[in-house]
Amino acid sequence: MTDDPAVRLDRDGAVAVLTLQRPARYNALTVELKNALLAALAELAAAEDVRALVLTGAGKAFCVGQDLGEHAEALRGDRATAFDTVTEHYNPIVRGLVDLPFPVVAAINGPCVGAGLGFALACDLRVAAAGTSFSTAFTGIGLTADSGLSASLAHAVGVPRALELLLLGESFTAEDARDWGLVRTVVPAGEVLDSALELARRLAAGPTRAYAEVRRAVRYGATAALDDVLAAEALAQARLAATSDHVQAVAAFVEKRRPTFEGR
Repeated sequence: MTDDPAVRLDRDGAVAVLTLQRPARYNALTVELKNALLAALAELAAAEDVRALVLTGAGKAFCVGQDLGEHAEALRGDRATAFDTVTEHYNPIVRGLVDLPFPVVAAINGPCVGAGLGFALACDLRVAAAGTSFSTAFTGIGLTADSGLSASLAHAVGVPRALELLLLGESFTAEDARDWGLVRTVVPAGEVLDSALELARRLAAGPTRAYAEVRRAVRYGATAALDDVLAAEALAQARLAATSDHVQAVAAFVEKRRPTFEGR
């Protein structure tokens, strides 16, 4: 799989592990890293034998968001194009994570800030290291949210708390995130990747196409009208009705045995 100095893409059976690789800068996002991440997501979207993904960061951080040194250089250049990275990189990265045809688990091994938090919330499930610091950070540099945080954070913790976190920019811990439902579990720092991999392996052994429909349905259902949600659910069930996974799982239930899902 991808061999790029900015990201590493490894395999553990049907699970892919995508690692951001700027540990000396806490995986701050440069154009090089963002382009490499987009390329890796495109590769994963086309991979027929991947059934779950773990997203993590190298070293002591998950991702602290935009590299502000690079951003300062962009502002000294042409301010009119300094924020093109939002539409050229951040938006398609979030879209790429959300649109993958299989579940994504974030292994949050350290600080998770700004766009890094946006990337984490674009994943389906999150495992965090004990004591890890989270922050939206945007207003601290005179900006509003990007990377989907305006929606994903509000959906995850509710509008009042999302406004508090975005307006004040105060940091919060992995334990806070767990209590608010932002992360599934908090584990010792040295166990984050193993815990995320265990979760991803469980998902990779499940009904992949049903998971894809669930991911799509929940995000659609967060903003759509009830009648539209009901219609979409009916269409999704119709798509899944003839899948091999559904047919054999029903047979397994009738025969009182555990189903074996093949992702088909």
